[in-house]
Amino acid sequence: MTTSTMAQGTASPLWKALQGVYWRLKRDEEQTLRADGPDTETTSTVESNPIERLRNIFSLSDFEVDVVLLCAGFAIDTRIRSACAEFCHVPAVEYPTFRLAFDLFVDPHWSALSPMGPLTRWNLLKRSEGFLLDAPLHIDPRILYFLLDVPSLDEDLDLVLRSLNEAPNSSGVELATQSIFRAVTYWQREETPRDPILLVGGSRAQRKDLFLNLCLESGKRAYFLDPADLPSDAPGRERIARALSRETALQLAAVLLTTTSISQADALESWVERVEAPLAIEMDTGSPTERMRGLRIEVPQTNLSDRHARWLSDLGPLAETIPNDLHPIAETFQLDGQEIGRIAEEVRQFAPSHGNQDKEALKSLLWTLCRNTARRSMEELATRVETNASWDDLILPDGQMEVLRQIVNHAKHTDQVHRVWGFNERYSQGMGLSALFAGPSGTGKTMAASLLARELNRDLYQIDLATVVSKYIGETEKHLRRIFDAAERSGAILLFDEADALFGKRSQVRDSHDRYANLEISYLLQRMETYSGIAILTTNMQNAIDAAFQRRLRFIVRFPFPDAESRELIWRRAYPQLAPSSSLNFAKLAQLNVTGGVIRNLAMLSAFAAAKDEKEIGMHHVMAAVRTEYSKLDKPLTAAETRGWE
Repeated sequence: MTTSTMAQGTASPLWKALQGVYWRLKRDEEQTLRADGPDTETTSTVESNPIERLRNIFSLSDFEVDVVLLCAGFAIDTRIRSACAEFCHVPAVEYPTFRLAFDLFVDPHWSALSPMGPLTRWNLLKRSEGFLLDAPLHIDPRILYFLLDVPSLDEDLDLVLRSLNEAPNSSGVELATQSIFRAVTYWQREETPRDPILLVGGSRAQRKDLFLNLCLESGKRAYFLDPADLPSDAPGRERIARALSRETALQLAAVLLTTTSISQADALESWVERVEAPLAIEMDTGSPTERMRGLRIEVPQTNLSDRHARWLSDLGPLAETIPNDLHPIAETFQLDGQEIGRIAEEVRQFAPSHGNQDKEALKSLLWTLCRNTARRSMEELATRVETNASWDDLILPDGQMEVLRQIVNHAKHTDQVHRVWGFNERYSQGMGLSALFAGPSGTGKTMAASLLARELNRDLYQIDLATVVSKYIGETEKHLRRIFDAAERSGAILLFDEADALFGKRSQVRDSHDRYANLEISYLLQRMETYSGIAILTTNMQNAIDAAFQRRLRFIVRFPFPDAESRELIWRRAYPQLAPSSSLNFAKLAQLNVTGGVIRNLAMLSAFAAAKDEKEIGMHHVMAAVRTEYSKLDKPLTAAETRGWE
């Protein structure tokens, strides 16, 4: 309560009551209920005085401050009601109004009633229905708690805003001092920036850690908000924007927004423009939200040496059990410091404690935990493929099987060749393990990729290029970048199926579309060459792929159409041991001119037909399955294929 705005003198009952309310708001025990308390300007600074802070935050006039305090007085001190009644010469005053304020205080102004004025715009006061001057006024509960110095949160934000009460984990990210200085300076401008800070790249934990460091350096309280929790209706979103702007001003806070569950960047950008608060938005590289307007801060990735040092530190004595295996783990799984810390703690709790004899068990546990943690980055971008097949189920010529064994050997000894022997320092390009699997559909390309993943204990993710390639210039590269950046963390095997849709013959540049199509192909190959994991392309038409592209692939495995001998082996392994298939003539079945994928379909169809008849699987069951499958494939069944079946 200011000391010079009362219409009456300082001896009036109203003045005494308001002075008492003022000192109660100050939370000063010695001055509580003192009617002749000292002048406010001489006893408290702006920083410690909630009334002056409220005035400065929302640029309130003396009259607007007095109206707020009048409403606060009615809310917490019954003496205000009797004092106002005595001043107005009426029996009772039940609630404050603007008419009452106009009578009580000097220098009133009509702009205080404006919907665009701070009292209404920031919801400091709520006005009930009624005539403008005589409608009851109520102080917003959040503002009253602020004046009383009672910790609280706006009720509109209670379900969407979460406090980040945690210290930054600086060891988990190599913080860029210059970037932090830019961001802190950006937030410390006199006017609150409307554009957010964009935290791009790294992992979610690294981006959050950088945000916590920004808040620590700028003296702001840290909060988190998922835009997916915002109301879907426009009035609700506007209400949250206003409440968030007010709350961050009252608390000197900043808010981190996540984009992991956001599909429409335009809607988020439109809402952010309505918020007048220090905001930071964390996003993956290549995310649709990356094009938003704001101060872009690149979040640095942890390098191999940092991850290895963190593993040594967090595992403690256990690291001595598998010292030579930590480098491959650190290289395969690009985890941040927090993830490494959590995994190391779990390993320390559950790992065997019998010395070197449990080395393999400890290594297996550590690898499995890393794999399960790292795969989260890929789950929304591609389909994980698993298999129960074994190498015996893959029927290929010896030459092709040898190439697959070479791929396994290269993957298992990458650390020794690249790091220990120094090949990564001698050759800066072409160190990625890339392969092309070419052959007709159903010849085992996907199965081979699954078996490689199983042999190497890695996840296999199948990427449908039809969902990646975009007609819009530059969008295909963004989609590919998101996939590769996420896969770098997981050490996964990437399977780009039906790649001939993208890898046609290098076209002559007749227009901009041809030029950008070639750029998309070059970008994919470049990322495959630098990818630390294994990237596999499959195609049904190897001849359609440009020879220059094929030279950039480390391995090419040709999956031939199976001959009669191979088809017989596939038929024999298509039926499990428990399946009653002793009456089948596998040599006769091999006469069918089909691939392994079709053979597996026929085996399944014939098994269901036999189960219906409650008999063993016979040749007539396979014949019925063949007619069904050939009809589906629109393929004629020749007499030579079924000769001797009867």
